[in-house]
Amino acid sequence: MRVEVSIRFSSQSNSLRGHMSFEDALELLTRDESFKATLYAVNTLLIQKGIYTKNEFEDLFVEWAKKELNRKKQGHQVDHSIPVTR
Repeated sequence: MRVEVSIRFSSQSNSLRGHMSFEDALELLTRDESFKATLYAVNTLLIQKGIYTKNEFEDLFVEWAKKELNRKKQGHQVDHSIPVTR
């Protein structure tokens, strides 16, 4: 399965919401969808603020995916923790 990440940048954050409030969105989305929305929002902000680039995000995403797939192949328990680098 191939997943493509598409991130749009806009300075019109309030207009993107239309007439939906944050609370409305939380109420309407499933737990899984809320998690995905959170990841989308955080990653978009981090890229916009220059904390990391889209390429750096994609490289780390692929790195995690490879590790996850290797663990599954080897039958090890899956570790969903995020390593902290300094």
